[in-house]
Amino acid sequence: MNPSSGRLASLDGVRGVASVVVVLYHVSLLARPFATGRISEPAWDIATETPLKLLFAGTEAVQVFFVLSGLVVALPLLRGGASWPGFFAARFVRLYLPVWGALLFAAALILLIPRDQASVTTGEWIANANATSVDPLHLLSEATLTPVSYTLVNTLWSLRWELIFTLLLPVAVLLARLLRRWAWPIAALMSVVMVAGRVAGVDAAVYLPAFFIGTLIAVRLDSLRGWAAERSRPWQWGILTGVSAFLLVASWLSRPFVESSSTLGQALWGLSGVGAAGLIVVAIGSPLARRLLEVRPILWLGKVSFSLYLVHAPILATLAFSFGDARWWLVGIVGVPLSLVVAAAFFQLVERPSHGLARRVGRAVQLRSETVRSWAVSRRGERARSASSDGLPHAAPEPTDG
Repeated sequence: MNPSSGRLASLDGVRGVASVVVVLYHVSLLARPFATGRISEPAWDIATETPLKLLFAGTEAVQVFFVLSGLVVALPLLRGGASWPGFFAARFVRLYLPVWGALLFAAALILLIPRDQASVTTGEWIANANATSVDPLHLLSEATLTPVSYTLVNTLWSLRWELIFTLLLPVAVLLARLLRRWAWPIAALMSVVMVAGRVAGVDAAVYLPAFFIGTLIAVRLDSLRGWAAERSRPWQWGILTGVSAFLLVASWLSRPFVESSSTLGQALWGLSGVGAAGLIVVAIGSPLARRLLEVRPILWLGKVSFSLYLVHAPILATLAFSFGDARWWLVGIVGVPLSLVVAAAFFQLVERPSHGLARRVGRAVQLRSETVRSWAVSRRGERARSASSDGLPHAAPEPTDG
């Protein structure tokens, strides 16, 4: 933790690692049709059904993002460091401006570098989840973050859940405060809800509990640190790290034995949120994890992680349509470093200015709300003083004839 800012630097590192995992995941989606059912399928099985899957467990990494958001977004509000009007104003600016920038970036790529559907594999991620043309109405729809699926910037589906949780945050913070004493049993209950939600196919029950577990970690952060300080032996953290990583990708590790679409396979996938929460606990409490996550390159990745998350899918899609997804390896070799470079530029040109604007808007709205509240309080005080200084009894109003 940075003592001067109160920022949990290791969590920035987690965010950076998770963003790279998502990028590699999308490269793996390009490779998948050329591995399954072919001579290279054994290599694909080794990559996806062993701990190597942790390197590109993209959907599971999004669960890590959700737990992180529930923690870091709620923490200032739990500590009384922000007002609700100021928070919402700043949060919407910080969320929407980079999203709009990414959509314009993606639209520009599509218009400048035409995409031929015949150059990619039909029925796969590249063909199904990435637009080949720009429809202004569709662009505006995605800019609201209200659709369920997205094709201009495919990763925006998770930002929709970020928006939903932001709107629900007052309830989440209130519940976290009320249930603070029972935070860990409630977190266990949320884990059960995530598993049941995955089995039942209810996305809200899969994703929103992950956010709330993060909020529960935030409300018990001090006690969590105290608990962690009593566990200084590396093997203790090694076990928690291993168990959390296993839960994160349990549905993949079990595939040699369990059909992924079966009830058990879906239940195992539901445990990914539990694994994500465990990894966040490790990042907060383990001295070794903090040292690894706080090295400069990882922290830099954390700084540009949101930008990387927003720009990499349009870049990979553009390259895949240009090279053909059969050359997925070339897309990865070019696309991953190019995404990092573009993310750095996007951070400087779009995301960082949005942070500054969000702070200014948040302060202005907070100041305005405080001014209105003070005026309302003073007006009530003036009315009370006026009534008490009259000195005469006030008759109750007569009922009107009806």
